[in-house]
Amino acid sequence: MKAGLLQPRFVHAWLQRPWVLSVWCVVAAFGAYASMYAFRKPFTAATFSGESFPEGFKTWLVLAQVLGYTIAKFIGIKVIAEMPPERRAAALLALIGLAELALLLFGLVPPPWSVVGLFLNGLALGMVFGLVLGFLEGRKMTEAFVAGLCASFILADGFTKSAGAWLLQIGVSAAWMPACAGALFLLPLAGFVWMLRQIPPPSAADVAARSARAPMSRAERRAFFRRYAPGLVGITAAYLLITVLRSLRADFAPELWAALGVQAAPEMFTRSEMFVALGVLAVTGLVVLVRDNRRAFFLALGISGAGLVSVTFTLLALEAGRISPFSFMVLLGLGLYLPYVAVHTTVFERLIALTRDRGNLGYLMYLADAFGYLGYVLVMLVRNFGGGGAILPLFKATAWAVAGLSLLSLAVALGFFVWRFKAAPVPTAIPVFQNTRNSAPK
Repeated sequence: MKAGLLQPRFVHAWLQRPWVLSVWCVVAAFGAYASMYAFRKPFTAATFSGESFPEGFKTWLVLAQVLGYTIAKFIGIKVIAEMPPERRAAALLALIGLAELALLLFGLVPPPWSVVGLFLNGLALGMVFGLVLGFLEGRKMTEAFVAGLCASFILADGFTKSAGAWLLQIGVSAAWMPACAGALFLLPLAGFVWMLRQIPPPSAADVAARSARAPMSRAERRAFFRRYAPGLVGITAAYLLITVLRSLRADFAPELWAALGVQAAPEMFTRSEMFVALGVLAVTGLVVLVRDNRRAFFLALGISGAGLVSVTFTLLALEAGRISPFSFMVLLGLGLYLPYVAVHTTVFERLIALTRDRGNLGYLMYLADAFGYLGYVLVMLVRNFGGGGAILPLFKATAWAVAGLSLLSLAVALGFFVWRFKAAPVPTAIPVFQNTRNSAPK
């Protein structure tokens, strides 16, 4: 196919206008990642109970998919950090295709062996986020762009469950529902990936504001980590804990709603996550207005801490009977997603911009994501081999532990970076190396 068909001149001309580029980036990133969720999350709308499935089969399905996803995150530390920009779009489409084939395998193979299909599905999807993120980083508007991307995994978690529940209601079996849900989004996904491919590389003004981004070798990754190890460990530990609780809330939403005394209709998942997404976007997206990288970095850490404090107040309100189940799920989701999204949008993005070190956002995000999902795998293993049990007591106990330990970890990170940037002056010169980010074939 000719390059002109893939990169029409009228699109490139329009993308020279800042407001058009901003809207284009948000729509492309949101649409691509939201479409990916249709290959990952709809299966959680089913309970997988009854004579056709072994007892506790859903928990094993969640574990299998997350295990594959986790392995992909560890692989992604290297692959995403080293990925040349011109290969991102093709890699995205290939991974989604493999994920749909895995869902077809899930439908064809009888349980319990069908669990292999969910493992392969997670393995295929684990690197999608980093590929999408690579099109957006290193720009003056990165927070706003990535906030739109993060809104996709908040909202898509709800509406893809709604799509799965709808398919079940019209008679699609639980075994074939995940593959059918994915098939509905194949064409939209291809369109959004095409949009991502048209995004031009960061401008000279972007590079001046946020520093150039480039693939990182193994030696460069190690050197970056050693320079900021205590702070990165603190952020990663908090992120790990938050990922565990966020994943429990997402993967067992139907069971949590039922335990709270609510029979959740399909639209309930979408409605609750819409309120969460709006609140998180309003807070994290506006950090783009803070031009000073040092202030934005520490502000993002503060927002993360505030979100965790709100989790504790939400838990207290539930115990006191002062809050409805719907408000509990929304407010707890808001408190969790504030730090989770702040890490995606601002913390690591501004750390690279602040230090001017050679690096990219994909490396740091996959470092945090890998250990975050590893923590969730361990929780699922404990739950499975511990005999399962009621989900709501486990969820509340986990929420208390996550809020307390995450606040402690963030305090360690904050202390280190305050010392680090006070002890050594923040570089103002822009490092001289070629910016190969998002370079499009001519």
